[in-house]
Amino acid sequence: MKVSLQEWARSGRLIRHKTSPQEISDLMGVADRDIHNCQVAGLSPDWQLGIAYNAVLQMATAALAARGYRASRESDHSWTLQTLTFTVGLDKETIGQLDQFRKKRNISDYERAGIVSDQEAKEMIALARKMRRDVEKWLRAHYPELIRK
Repeated sequence: MKVSLQEWARSGRLIRHKTSPQEISDLMGVADRDIHNCQVAGLSPDWQLGIAYNAVLQMATAALAARGYRASRESDHSWTLQTLTFTVGLDKETIGQLDQFRKKRNISDYERAGIVSDQEAKEMIALARKMRRDVEKWLRAHYPELIRK
């Protein structure tokens, strides 16, 4: 069976969702805020990675909403990130990298401080910045009606 957003909806991982230009603008606004804030001087690498990760999660949520879906459970970050393959066409290697950062973020948020390296934080920030450009380009190409003028 070929995996698709429709298949994930049938399995209960996703549910149908009607979005609006306001919702897309709000989600991208959160991503923009987080991309800015993760680069503020003096933040620990743990916080930098966590904030940059949240930016990517918001962009993934916006792309998924544009396609007419949302995750069935708000806390199910893994599925939301996985949908980037079906929305903006993100490659499996980058999805895997995001999943590793998701796991690291969870540990640093809930279990143990100081586990994120400066290099990992820089990689996550660079990935968030690239995703911001890519998601906006994809939205403009495929869902221009959802982009606020």
